[in-house]
Amino acid sequence: MTTLWKSSAIAEAIGGHASVDFEVHGVAFDSREIGPGDLFFALKGEQSDGHLYVDDIYAAGGAGAVVSQPVDGPHILVSDTTKALNDLAIASRARTDAKIIGVTGSVGKTGTKEALFAALNRASMGKSHRSVKSYNNHVGVPLSLSRMPAECQYGIFEMGMNHAGELSQLTRLVRPDVAIITAIAPAHIGHFSGVEAIADAKAEIFQGLTHQGTAVIPRDSDYFQRLRKAALRCTKKIVTFGFDAQADVRAIDVVPAQGGGSLVTARFSDDGEGDRSLCFTVAEPGKHWVSNALAILAAVRAVGGDLAAAGLALAELQGLDGRGRRHQIELKNGGRTLLIDESYNANPVSMKATLAQLARENCGGKKIVILGAMGELGDKAQAYHEALVEDIITSGAQAVILVGDEMAHTQARLEQLSSEKLDHSLKISHVAGSSEALAAVAGEISDEDILLIKGSNYLGLSKVVSALVSGEF
Repeated sequence: MTTLWKSSAIAEAIGGHASVDFEVHGVAFDSREIGPGDLFFALKGEQSDGHLYVDDIYAAGGAGAVVSQPVDGPHILVSDTTKALNDLAIASRARTDAKIIGVTGSVGKTGTKEALFAALNRASMGKSHRSVKSYNNHVGVPLSLSRMPAECQYGIFEMGMNHAGELSQLTRLVRPDVAIITAIAPAHIGHFSGVEAIADAKAEIFQGLTHQGTAVIPRDSDYFQRLRKAALRCTKKIVTFGFDAQADVRAIDVVPAQGGGSLVTARFSDDGEGDRSLCFTVAEPGKHWVSNALAILAAVRAVGGDLAAAGLALAELQGLDGRGRRHQIELKNGGRTLLIDESYNANPVSMKATLAQLARENCGGKKIVILGAMGELGDKAQAYHEALVEDIITSGAQAVILVGDEMAHTQARLEQLSSEKLDHSLKISHVAGSSEALAAVAGEISDEDILLIKGSNYLGLSKVVSALVSGEF
């Protein structure tokens, strides 16, 4: 295996003392993720202490640990392991010549990060790196940086936030050459005075841009001018994307692709070689994915990547678990149901986009929806949950299972309007949690149905997905 770090370089970067010389192939702070040759950071949190698991990581083949107290086994001793993780991230960023891209946004950042990685990794022949899962916070970002090989050509890092000031810190670690904002939406609005404040917090990503770095922002956004002004304080290079005629990377034609997804023709503004166009397929369905694809192409062009290879990668995308992955469920009666897994997260904008896509889906059976409550909406929660009703009605759903306390607002409004606006019956139920949702839907699904599952992650609707996919229902 290729050496990622030597203990001497780690010790120098984090100001620690290595007990012995050793080499590591990976980095982790979760003892359950440690594999042979990995480095373990024993972080201390409010409810856990990584030092309690040091023996476990050695048993799993870990090469060494970063600790703040001596242990039996190869280690590097520091006074503060959390600071040490940040210091190693800084050293990792400093030692690479890779083009670095940062991604944030209220919706679409994980999917965009994964698709961007696929696009750049295809052309770089495996020399691209990205943050895995949704490691986008104050520990996930430095961990992802620390895992970046020195010789990679591209690094793609997702950055998230739910309070002002958080992105400012993260982006100064990442120091992106290109910073993308996918979209602005009222996610986590319970922590903000309004969506304008969310836009300002997302725009903090530009504060870490390298000299002559590029800001990539959505031209269609209601907050475009606000984002543009924030970007101009940090860079003169701004690239816009979207469907607007003034966007630098814009969709000029979008038609449904065979088998789902979209066939897109995008035009790039004059980059010195005249306007250019690219026709490509986005495998993932929905207008929001076309927008994500345009942001990806803008970033690829900004780092001098291969646009044709990016287009091919977009055509081969597969949905992520919890973010659009599609499963064919085998029913006990021999039939099959299509399950669309959007169980990882939900906010007003992503709910609207997902239900709009469901409206475009064709099926021989029923459309069934399990919708979980949206978290962190503060005093606007009732209004946003009631607003879901119009989108549910236009989705064509014939059975709706609403999950969580906040969905009582949706239920009441839906029962009132469905009888007025629908010419077919709509079965509506409201349950407390994921286990009740599974019981409710198990008796509802039948051959050729489409089942959409979407909600905030805290509700655990992924357990419903797992049970249905595994046949345990």
